[in-house]
Amino acid sequence: MFGDMMNMMGKLKETQKKVEETKKRLDTVLIDEKSNDGKVKVTLTANRIIKSISISDDLLTDNDELEDYLIVTLNKAIEKATKINETELAAVAKEGLPNIPGLDMFK
Repeated sequence: MFGDMMNMMGKLKETQKKVEETKKRLDTVLIDEKSNDGKVKVTLTANRIIKSISISDDLLTDNDELEDYLIVTLNKAIEKATKINETELAAVAKEGLPNIPGLDMFK
């Protein structure tokens, strides 16, 4: 029993290390998104850190239109980044969890 517990603790520590490594790797995964007409382009990491924003000059004269473009484009990029982030971290977590009957958190 004690050996099983120690083995499980070791596996959990290994999984925690893999999760941290995956988070670091996700800092290097870049998601590019642009508005439908290409007037706004954003790049962010899979950890949802904005790296760049490019705005067409013709949007700089209309604050309301610029805000709308930014909101839509950033939200699309964040949604993509979140899906990648959650998928990658869930895969690492599932790999490291002990097989406990009835506890399938990542179906």
